[in-house]
Amino acid sequence: MTEQEMEAMARCGALCEHHEKFRPFEGTFRTEVKMWMGPGEPMVSTGTMVNTLDLGGRFLRQEYTGDANDGPFPSFEGRGFWGYNTVDKCYESVWIDNAGTMMMMDTGQVDEAGTMWEMGCEMTCPMSGERMKKRSVIRLIDHDHHVMQMYHTGPDGTEVKCMEITYTRA
Repeated sequence: MTEQEMEAMARCGALCEHHEKFRPFEGTFRTEVKMWMGPGEPMVSTGTMVNTLDLGGRFLRQEYTGDANDGPFPSFEGRGFWGYNTVDKCYESVWIDNAGTMMMMDTGQVDEAGTMWEMGCEMTCPMSGERMKKRSVIRLIDHDHHVMQMYHTGPDGTEVKCMEITYTRA
């Protein structure tokens, strides 16, 4: 490996100002989850998200446990990682949970104020089997509150809000 290649690898692993943007999300948060499975009122559930900085602050590790409920996901659990890719210069996330077998992988950017992230991907709709776009907007309100809204765009091009999670520091 040349000296130039070694320097490039060192830059790849170095922390930057984008990694600092995860600090307000670190901690334990109570959640209220609203899910729209179609027209009408959403299903509402609650839970706890525990976020920790991992691997020297390079990633925000997310561990979610839903409160027991009578809905379609009575003992919901999820895990995720959110990071900043210094090579591609974008935010990336991966999410898995016990309501499915897919890994949801998003990429996106933050606004100039550093308080609103827009993340997105294309995925297969578990109900129709067709490809669809998924867009998430994460809004940092203050040190103790943030909101994530998720939208799906179907084959007809119509975007619909399907989820909103409100986080309050516990």
